[in-house]
Amino acid sequence: MLHCWGNMEDAQQIEDTSSETVPDKASQENHETRDEMLSRHRKEISQLQNKEIELKKAAARGSKAEQKVKKKQVEEEISQLSAKLKKKHADELASLGFSNSNGNEKNNIDNLVKAIAGVSMTAQSDHSKPSKSTRRREKRAQQEAERDRRIEEEQSNIVSDRMIENEHLDRKLGPLGLTVNEIKPDGHCLYRAVENQLAFLSGGSSPYNYQELREMVAAYMRDHSTDYMPFFLSDNAVEDNSNGSLAERFENYCKEVESTAAWGGQLELGALTHCLKKHIMIFSGSFPDVEMGKEYKSDGLPNSSIRLSYHKHAFGLGEHYNSVVPV
Repeated sequence: MLHCWGNMEDAQQIEDTSSETVPDKASQENHETRDEMLSRHRKEISQLQNKEIELKKAAARGSKAEQKVKKKQVEEEISQLSAKLKKKHADELASLGFSNSNGNEKNNIDNLVKAIAGVSMTAQSDHSKPSKSTRRREKRAQQEAERDRRIEEEQSNIVSDRMIENEHLDRKLGPLGLTVNEIKPDGHCLYRAVENQLAFLSGGSSPYNYQELREMVAAYMRDHSTDYMPFFLSDNAVEDNSNGSLAERFENYCKEVESTAAWGGQLELGALTHCLKKHIMIFSGSFPDVEMGKEYKSDGLPNSSIRLSYHKHAFGLGEHYNSVVPV
């Protein structure tokens, strides 16, 4: 339990959250289809992520020493809830034929991730050729499967790495009078973090929401395709059986940027600096800090830069961006 809150009411709240996040297994197995189960799993993971943000915000009170203790206790609690949820999901999926204990582990996990991503698990006919979009989704599903295997195998290390990463980041931001403002982990985190920064810099609301920022980035990349194509190629090798031209593949990538929850990265950050004509500073507890758009840096205006934090081990579920604001 989280004893740092000092009363049983808060401890009971954590227990209630755990029971809400992990519903009764038997009742679910008797009535759910595979797709319904996978949909519920996604919802339960999202609920746990949102709960982690709430608890971290609640822990950001009191002295720095108290906050540090509370933060560690929150992370330990979330780690326990996450492990419990993962075990429950694994047990439920085992009832549908998914298993991590036999030689078909890779295929089972791959099929599971494809199902979550909305990719058909039905075998392709030898006479039918999968579409480009299907191959692209399958490739992404395989990458997600690899990430999930790594997370499953190194769960204890990931939790430890996350705590170390956050401590390093706190030590870096503290002397600068800065702190992390948590952003919702929904695939739009980079754009939501930039939106939060723009609101802070303007002293009111942001001139652009996260969706408008996505559309601006996609439009800029299209208009400057010759500049971005080499970087796109380095991260997206042309497959031997690809029917689409490079231009078509790059256009599909831009469509994903503007109309899906695809995570943003270095490519999109570079476009954002030019779209907004802003210097962007990315702090990290695991890697050296990164500056982008130095040509837009205003030395006379110290608060004119967009400040973000990059988290490699956020939530134990993948990479994440937050906004960095004054304490």
